[in-house]
Amino acid sequence: MQNEDRVRTVRDMLADHVRSPSLRHIRDPFALSKLARSIVETLDRGGEVWRKWNPARENLVRATTRLWLPLDDLTTFLNQIPGVALTSTDVAQRLRAFQEEHPCEFPDEDVREACLALYEQERSLGTELPAIVGALQEFVADEIRRLQERRQAAYRDRARQEADALQQRFLSGFDCKWTPVEDLAGLYCRVNGRAYRLDRGVDRVWQLSRVDPRGDGKHNIVLGRYSNRADATRVVAKAAYQPEAHFF
Repeated sequence: MQNEDRVRTVRDMLADHVRSPSLRHIRDPFALSKLARSIVETLDRGGEVWRKWNPARENLVRATTRLWLPLDDLTTFLNQIPGVALTSTDVAQRLRAFQEEHPCEFPDEDVREACLALYEQERSLGTELPAIVGALQEFVADEIRRLQERRQAAYRDRARQEADALQQRFLSGFDCKWTPVEDLAGLYCRVNGRAYRLDRGVDRVWQLSRVDPRGDGKHNIVLGRYSNRADATRVVAKAAYQPEAHFF
């Protein structure tokens, strides 16, 4: 790539970035990092391996890395740009090479159907392919944001359900891992039918106690103090199978 071509490519990258209607996207650290990497890769590029590709073709294909659109239509449009004729394999492999530079650039399967539907809708209206690509970029960015919010909400719901189930196991007398228990301080677990309590002091040290079966908390036996929870858990795994401690 000649210097003039590199300058044009970098200019086009910057123009594409600031063309975003979202100031948040323009200032987004991830987007800026991606732009910086692309600029460095363009300026640092040595001998060309992909000889059929000029900056105009590469910029368009790079813009489609996270999108779903028909490969044949993309190939047909690219061949309207001056240059050596491209095959669908040329386009597919150049696209894959761009995606593999940054793994997060692969399209999300969950937006495939909606993305292709929007593509067909815009195509039926006669929208030019570069404009469709821009519209799809905005659509996919919004969809992925909504999907992430939905996935995070589902994850939080599952986490709450699992925490509730764990607490209920403890209260029902079943063995379970460490869990907070409503209205009680500290963490509790049960191993081999024996209950244990773990409290973290202001000095950030964990105090492990064997819980009094009578449940009043006044006669718990302190088993030790530990710098981290993992050490206390290992002690529980051993203590739970020792002869029953005497409570008084």
